[in-house]
Amino acid sequence: MDTNSEAASAPDALDALPDTVAAAAFRRLVRHLRHRHDAQNIELMGLAGFCRNCLADWIVDAGAALDKTAAREAIHGLPAAEWKTRYQTEATPEQLARMAESVKRNAPGH
Repeated sequence: MDTNSEAASAPDALDALPDTVAAAAFRRLVRHLRHRHDAQNIELMGLAGFCRNCLADWIVDAGAALDKTAAREAIHGLPAAEWKTRYQTEATPEQLARMAESVKRNAPGH
């Protein structure tokens, strides 16, 4: 039996969480990422298929009245360009390859 389709038809426990609880967990995640500058976006993308910039896109997709620049600043805790200058390192070819493979797994049906 396909466990993915089984899980898709079952109620998602996340939907039962009160919005205040989900929002608090989201804020904690963002603050954690703000603290862990050593966790590079390219590494997050390579492992999990999302990064700080994805979170910024997701809050806009969810209805935040922010443009891309403001959303990234909200997630990074400072202007994204400044965050990039302070904390982002040059991606290696290996990191780029892992990210490309990981992002492929984000596609629906994979």
